[in-house]
Amino acid sequence: MTTPDQFAGVRYLVDDVQAAVDFYTTHLGFTLRTSAAPAFADVTRGSLRLLLSGPASSGARATPSDLGAGGNRIHLIVDGLDTEVDRLRSAGLAFRSDVVSGPGGRQILLADPAGNLVELFEPAR
Repeated sequence: MTTPDQFAGVRYLVDDVQAAVDFYTTHLGFTLRTSAAPAFADVTRGSLRLLLSGPASSGARATPSDLGAGGNRIHLIVDGLDTEVDRLRSAGLAFRSDVVSGPGGRQILLADPAGNLVELFEPAR
């Protein structure tokens, strides 16, 4: 079990560890914690530790080969969704959805270089 002062970890399988590190640190405000590229790296943002496992990592080897990136995603809260979308589009990134609005707020989906989804979410005011 983790305690409140520890990270919550999510593992993403990626094709290219360095490309994933660059994506998360350059565009989404993560900080590199550990790198054993090309096999593995982890990046953090707040209390989220994102484990980036390349094909040679033990995490990837333990995963059934018929699984791919699915509908699961990390959820990042942002202020000013439109500003974030403009900034990321200006950096050449493409989104996997349009902005969707609901009673809780607005969201859009972005994919990392391996196709793993990232939800950018702006809570309703």
